[in-house]
Amino acid sequence: MLDLRQIEKEYDGQPLLNGLSFSVGKNETVCILGPSGVGKSTLLRIIAGLEQPADGEVIWNNKDISDLPPYKRKFGLMFQDYALFPHLDVFENVAFGLRMQHIPHIEIEKRVSEALEMVNLRHIARRSVTDLSGGEKQRIAFARALAPKPKLLMLDEPMGSLDRALRDQLTRELHILLGEMDIPVIYVTHDQEEAFSIADKLLILNEGRIVQSGSPQYVYTHPSDPWVASFFGLNNRLHGKIISSDPAVVKTDIGEVTISCVSERFSHGELVDVVILPTAVKMEVENQSQNIFTGKIVDSLFKGNSFTTQVKIGSDAEFTFEIPEKLSKGDQVTFTIDPDAILCFGRKD
Repeated sequence: MLDLRQIEKEYDGQPLLNGLSFSVGKNETVCILGPSGVGKSTLLRIIAGLEQPADGEVIWNNKDISDLPPYKRKFGLMFQDYALFPHLDVFENVAFGLRMQHIPHIEIEKRVSEALEMVNLRHIARRSVTDLSGGEKQRIAFARALAPKPKLLMLDEPMGSLDRALRDQLTRELHILLGEMDIPVIYVTHDQEEAFSIADKLLILNEGRIVQSGSPQYVYTHPSDPWVASFFGLNNRLHGKIISSDPAVVKTDIGEVTISCVSERFSHGELVDVVILPTAVKMEVENQSQNIFTGKIVDSLFKGNSFTTQVKIGSDAEFTFEIPEKLSKGDQVTFTIDPDAILCFGRKD
């Protein structure tokens, strides 16, 4: 339905969006994930027609709408700060865009009621928005975006101002609601858990480009490069060199590490970056075990289902693992690292 082609945009004379291209299918929810300041919100404003790209095309349903004004695109955009009008009650906030389109009064009543019903807030239609909680304001802003029946819905950091517990609750509700809608959705966030819960497809944005795309599960378990791995918090990183290809063995600062990468990907003597997943550690050492290491516990923090444990191996290397049991600071431990839980990337130097 939506196809962006080679979008270019500068900010303060510096490239912000650099030849960015992607598409959104019918009924597809695409999450754009990336650090702050990489142009996620600017991209939504370009799609909405609120900003013009320096170059590139915005295609909707096989038609170029790059020069079409926002009101003719009929796209919905929900901002991070909700932008509710404090002098209007809940009903009038949701009805505002409809009145601007001079829609008949009876149709406005119908659409506002339907939108408020979708977010389970029809019972507070005449309450002042200044009396609402953060979660209620978020729902009202969402209802206002839905009331005009947009062809495409865009959500810009919709949970950004909410605390974690409320964000988790509303993310679950939003996932159900988006699944019931018959329109494509673009959801911008910097919160990974939020994106994993919402997205059919993830787009990872960095330095003005889509550096990886795919299903949430695939992108997380198969990051395309060390930057993507680091963005997902996978920071157990080592430099090394391939010394054997069958099985693949990497010589690193902590010793030889056997990996399960496809051996054809790397040649003998090739320089690589190794990233060890936080779930890679097994505290049992069995016969024929590979990747046996000894380390010292630096810290251990309880995180509900596991303990986030920092382990020092050798004189300098320090890693963070998720371990089922608590280990005491200063303990010497012997463990194995699962070859299947190690990522490997080629590097130039």
